[in-house]
Amino acid sequence: MNGIKAIAQRRWSIVLIYVLACGCAFGAAGTGQVTHTDPINLTPEVRAAHERFYVMDYDGALREFEAIQRAHPDSAIAIDYVQMSLIFRELYRQDLLDTTYYAHNSFLTSKREVDIPEAARERIESLTDEAIDLCDKQIKANPNNANAWFARGYARGMHAAFITLADHSFVAAARQGFASRSDSEEVLKIDPDYADAKMAIGIQQFAVASLPRLLRMMIGIAGVTGSKEKGLALLRESAAHGIVTRVESRTALALFLRHDGRYPEAIVVERGLVEEYPRDYLFNLELANLTKDEGNGPEAIALYKKVIAKGLTPGYFVEPRLQMAYFGLADTQRGQNELAEAAENYLKAAAYPGSSDWLRKRAQLSAGQVFDLLHERAAAVKQYELAAAAGGDQSAADAARRYLKSPYVGK
Repeated sequence: MNGIKAIAQRRWSIVLIYVLACGCAFGAAGTGQVTHTDPINLTPEVRAAHERFYVMDYDGALREFEAIQRAHPDSAIAIDYVQMSLIFRELYRQDLLDTTYYAHNSFLTSKREVDIPEAARERIESLTDEAIDLCDKQIKANPNNANAWFARGYARGMHAAFITLADHSFVAAARQGFASRSDSEEVLKIDPDYADAKMAIGIQQFAVASLPRLLRMMIGIAGVTGSKEKGLALLRESAAHGIVTRVESRTALALFLRHDGRYPEAIVVERGLVEEYPRDYLFNLELANLTKDEGNGPEAIALYKKVIAKGLTPGYFVEPRLQMAYFGLADTQRGQNELAEAAENYLKAAAYPGSSDWLRKRAQLSAGQVFDLLHERAAAVKQYELAAAAGGDQSAADAARRYLKSPYVGK
């Protein structure tokens, strides 16, 4: 069992990227073919609501999608968009949408607790059930209803993202992801030109190709095949021709390329997203993250500083959670041996208003480590004590207590 657990821990990160990407609804009502989608996606109201979502005005998008749902009670995709807005609002408030958090295997063993308000959680579950139930009825009435198959897969993928990041429900999320792929395959049987459906299949192709057979058996998808290159090709197709998933597919594409260390390709994709949506805070942040991962520290530092400057400009971003940018900047400066600057920015990340308890204590732990490297033991101890404090998130507590006993001597 220990061997199985080790394999799972080494490999689960690709599934996590899959489920998050499947839920990242940065889709657009595109300007290409207009026949292979639910007609509601082509209305000005849906396009306007998505534009609010693109600038991360989640509250504004939620209000507009709720109005659309009320006006179209028989539209499953309208329910999906309300579900989407709620999920991403809550994940963002928990500092869970910085992909650095789940792009590496440390996510798997994190003791982090995610405090989603119960009312929001209950509504997300209710909307998921409502969308799937409505799709089930529509599919039963007309098995060739491609829009219903797509909307059901979309709801499942969205919920998979939520339970992965909020609850660490990896197995349940992976199975939902496979169900989302199956729904999308049904869409393409009905309408081979329904490009949006290629996204979920492409993501699953890539994800499954990265899993060993033993792990596939553990999660009940032993007979499912996958191919990384086929997955990437399908994502490029849905990005080029999709109506709902055009931007969503590019987001997933950049994530997969990042995971496989193909940073130059990922940066090209992400830079395109930033150019198209310059006021999307997360796209700007991800470009800096990718540049850091590529190993270009000086350029990454410049990009993080640019993101922070934009974030401090009133009205440029909607509710930018700059703690994530300060933390990324500090990590990069630490890697460049700019230790004093790194310590300062870890402290800014910890002190930024609204920072989640998890990120705050993580920043305090990192600040303590840097202060130890600077031989400022009193300052280090103060940060370790804050990171180890009782109550709230405890994922950094063990390490902080260890360094209270003996100074950090790593890098």
